[in-house]
Amino acid sequence: MTTSIIVDTQRTVTPLWPVPQERRVVTVLFADIVGSTALVDRLDPEDVRALQRAYFDTVAGVLHRWHGVVEKYVGDAVMALFGARHSDGFDAYRAVRAGLEIQAALDRRPMVDGIRLRVRVGVATGEVVVDLGDVVTGGHGVASGAVITTAARLQEYAAPGAVALCAATARATAGLITQRQLTPVPVAGRVPPVPVWHAVGPVRPGADRHDGPLIGRRRELATIRDQLGAAIRNRTPRWISLVGPTGSGRSRLLHELTRGLTTVDGLPVRWCVGTCQPYPDQVLAPVAHLLRGLAGIRHSDGPAAVHDRLVAALTPLFPPTRVATAVPALQRMLTTPDGSAAALAGAAICREVLLRLAAHRPLIVAVDDLDRAAPAVSRFLHALFGAATERGLPLALLTVHQPQWADTRPGPARQMTIGPLATVQSGRLLRHLLTRAGQPVALVDRLLPLVGGRPGHAAAYVTSLVDGADPAALPLPEAVRRAVGAELDHLDGERRAVLMAAGTLGGLISGATVDRALGWTPGRSAPALRKLVAGGLLLPHHVDGYAFAAPALRQVAAERLPRALRAVFQRRAACVPHLDTVHRNANPPAGAVNGSAARSAEIVRLDTVGARTGRLDAVFAALATVGPGGATGPTALRRGSPTPTMATRPAASGPDDNRTAGPRRLRAVASAGDVPPTPAAVASRPARGAGGNPLRNLGRPAAPIRPTPASSAVHWTLADAGTPPGVVRAIPRPPLIRPLDGLPASA
Repeated sequence: MTTSIIVDTQRTVTPLWPVPQERRVVTVLFADIVGSTALVDRLDPEDVRALQRAYFDTVAGVLHRWHGVVEKYVGDAVMALFGARHSDGFDAYRAVRAGLEIQAALDRRPMVDGIRLRVRVGVATGEVVVDLGDVVTGGHGVASGAVITTAARLQEYAAPGAVALCAATARATAGLITQRQLTPVPVAGRVPPVPVWHAVGPVRPGADRHDGPLIGRRRELATIRDQLGAAIRNRTPRWISLVGPTGSGRSRLLHELTRGLTTVDGLPVRWCVGTCQPYPDQVLAPVAHLLRGLAGIRHSDGPAAVHDRLVAALTPLFPPTRVATAVPALQRMLTTPDGSAAALAGAAICREVLLRLAAHRPLIVAVDDLDRAAPAVSRFLHALFGAATERGLPLALLTVHQPQWADTRPGPARQMTIGPLATVQSGRLLRHLLTRAGQPVALVDRLLPLVGGRPGHAAAYVTSLVDGADPAALPLPEAVRRAVGAELDHLDGERRAVLMAAGTLGGLISGATVDRALGWTPGRSAPALRKLVAGGLLLPHHVDGYAFAAPALRQVAAERLPRALRAVFQRRAACVPHLDTVHRNANPPAGAVNGSAARSAEIVRLDTVGARTGRLDAVFAALATVGPGGATGPTALRRGSPTPTMATRPAASGPDDNRTAGPRRLRAVASAGDVPPTPAAVASRPARGAGGNPLRNLGRPAAPIRPTPASSAVHWTLADAGTPPGVVRAIPRPPLIRPLDGLPASA
């Protein structure tokens, strides 16, 4: 099954995704012209049309650059969605940046015939239901939810030329957008008044604080130190990729490395560290960040200070004539690090600077959040690594990114995957965070099952408590929801379907249960489950099945589904199918059921077994109450005398007569009537399934046990484990994880 999604004029296909709608947290931008009614009244219709075209083209161009989808045009207003089809965790940031750029493009600038437009922009974040197949530019009815009305109301309260934000958008962009809180405004139907913020402009995010102790990760630190040291010691450059999902502590590990690895064999090591901002304005901004750190240039430095610092950094590396030509090129790249020829020339000079530094002193170049960078940054790093390898320099590259980053790294690259913390380590981290935040340490037991071994999730939960979250409820923090939602959206349709269906089910995940919930053929989910394990989203369990690596992932995956579809998946997964009759041999011998193969059979109705262990015990307890001559209790089962509820072996002796008694296994054949079990078939031990696991969920009793003559034509048969091939057995469909090969008899 495929779902076609039309985006603008291009058709893309999301394969194997059976869900036409999703509940998603999106950001809505609403922009409208100030005084449009009076403006239109005084213009000729042809001028109005020309003005509208210029206005809509300008706004739509900005929205598309920031990956927004225009849902509709309403008069002079434009409504756009961010994160409706795919989220990267920065939907609100992109929407606010788009709003600020729209204002810069339109505010007080002539559009047509000298006409200047002023607009108001409102940005709100919240949950909606999205029709995935209708996420197209200019579509209608794509999203439904209160957040759309909120964005429209915020636009009304925004000042001309301003961008108004709701509380959720302000929280999502804190530290990325400079904001100014205003007096709450009254909104019809909302009590109390709605708080409003105005976006002032983008800010450069500062370095994360890592002032607490590092808990765990000793093995990872030692491994990376050894590899970096070997690269420098042997003058054989290495590229090491530090891979982990958001919240796994990748950046903290990089910080610890830069602080702890300062010398190798007594030689001082120089670090050159850059970071990639979300959606940088210029594609080479991370390279410019590396150069600023290398030369000690601050963002507040003026042109003269930048020039002097570049000259000081390059003088020991290049001859004076080369310094004179390189400094202006580097200044241009720092000012405008775009993909232009001038910027690329500056990046090439920066690469040569790094290589010459490595020739004088061991150098480690590290780039954080490389998955956010443009391809030009990857090309820069590949060229740097290749040149260092050719020259045999003591240089190492350390890149930090998420697992889904698809860049092809060089052959010598090593990948270090950052897994979840152990339970004991997570508890220590939570106790430290709670103590530092002034929260009760007793909350560790409440938080431990929620953080899933991710330090970032632990910090987010503690922060939510400081912000006033109810300790009894502990809702999923917004930051965690955004990050986990982005992880989910990076998956293809099949893996998303498996995760979202599995999220609605409790306990361990089995492929059979997922297949049944999605209505797939048996075994179809197995490749997707293996890929999810390889990606670190699922963990294989010691029993057959899988568990979610992060509890938050299970919650977000389940909540993405509409309520009706959640109920469908749960109903399908809970459905216990009838037994399927399967032959052990492709061509079972005639008479396998009612012939010689059944001569050692003892008869029991398997479909009377209850759905739960208690019912199973009750069934066999009932069998044990009647014995020969009316005897009751366990002694009745130990007697071999035939009764109306038993079928015994023939009196004639056979080769099986001298066989040593041993455990018996269930062999089931098709039953045309009600055949009771015999006491000899009931051994004094609990019923266990394949692999020694207790039987569960075998279905409700279909009928009470009634005496049936032993001459019935077709029986459910209990045979010895050594019964010759050919006996037909019934293998239950899921929910059992593996086919039921046999079932020991039980008292």
